Amino acid sequence: MRQSLTRLAKAASTQKGLRPDPLALLPPIPLYRRLLRAHRKFLPSEMRVLGDEYIKAEFRAHRKVDNPAHLIGFLSEWQMYAQKIEGDAWIGEKIDGGKLAKLSDEQVYQLYDLMQSIEKHRKGGSE
Repeated sequence: MRQSLTRLAKAASTQKGLRPDPLALLPPIPLYRRLLRAHRKFLPSEMRVLGDEYIKAEFRAHRKVDNPAHLIGFLSEWQMYAQKIEGDAWIGEKIDGGKLAKLSDEQVYQLYDLMQSIEKHRKGGSE
């Protein structure tokens, strides 16, 4: 009985709260394919076209990145995006204020341009 309490205490102390362990990062090409498949399966056709173009442009722009920290950040954010798309957790979600504060001026402009494209597409689709 004493040993089982020790094992239980060890198991409880090694667990990191209620968060699941992070998944291993997918390499760029399998992640790229997973994203396109998720768009094909879970998004309406209008959103899929815009999303596919954006994914392709981002992966092309980051094709020759040499900085490992930048590459890990890029892949981890896209992997979290894929998980959200596959789980419908993205609907109505707003950008975290901390992430928004860390964006450069160019990234804020890209985000604004994306928002304008979405709004223009919505107005064009509702007419």
